[in-house]
Amino acid sequence: MAGEQLKRLAFAAVAIPIVLGIVWYGGLPLVALLSVTGVLAIRELFTFAELAGIRPMRLSGSITAALLPLLVYGNIAYLPEIGDHVVMLFAAWLLFALTMLLLRRGPDEKPLATIAVTFFAILYTVVLPCYLLAIRHLGFARESWAGTWLVLMPLAITWIGDTAAMFGGKALKGPKLAPRVSPGKTRSGSLCGLLATVAAAFAFEAVALRPFDITLSPVQLVIFGVVVSIAGQVGDLVESLFKREVGVKDSSALIPGHGGALDRLDSLYFAIPAAAVLYRFFGII
Repeated sequence: MAGEQLKRLAFAAVAIPIVLGIVWYGGLPLVALLSVTGVLAIRELFTFAELAGIRPMRLSGSITAALLPLLVYGNIAYLPEIGDHVVMLFAAWLLFALTMLLLRRGPDEKPLATIAVTFFAILYTVVLPCYLLAIRHLGFARESWAGTWLVLMPLAITWIGDTAAMFGGKALKGPKLAPRVSPGKTRSGSLCGLLATVAAAFAFEAVALRPFDITLSPVQLVIFGVVVSIAGQVGDLVESLFKREVGVKDSSALIPGHGGALDRLDSLYFAIPAAAVLYRFFGII
């Protein structure tokens, strides 16, 4: 156990400054980060599908995962008119994917499940985290600390909430939150995580956002903390549901002491879009 904790700390000590620098600079380095994590995560989800007897379109899905963040950033920063044609772009991709499906899969190879899993994997592992680009670049250019802290707020408070839920659940125990999906999680731990996330939102706003004239009212901070906490916990349980279906503990052994990309990003897949919507609703981005 001590060895695993040491691996986690060592990875965090290296990864956090790198990610912080990339988010601060923004632009293409941030796009590249999302592309890499998207490809890694979609490959893990495709492995889940294969364990369940479905053979997804790995190459088409991976290429889409790599290119989609660039398309989203181009829409935000350079070509906003791309957004007006998103339905046509989606239709073009779907027609291409279905054509490849026809050429590469027979009726005995679960073609319907194949296209469904491939499309879902792109939405889950790439489209959802791309909301991070909206937070970072809607109103903030490259090399912006204000944009950086807005990105890091949902990440930081989700991590604090997850940690509080883990320790609070172990200390308080009690009824299980979702025993069929994640037997280790308790309702008491979930409540501890929610309260810690709200408290962290107040602290983060005071320390990191207010110096850049970004302010949220107490009511907004409570809403932000509650919504992000619930979203993150649901995201965690969703990935646990997938893993339980195929009988694996971790999505992969990619990150020392942490498991796979999906294991590290599961909560954020829900927390980041929730934060983006709230930022928009509060008039921040």
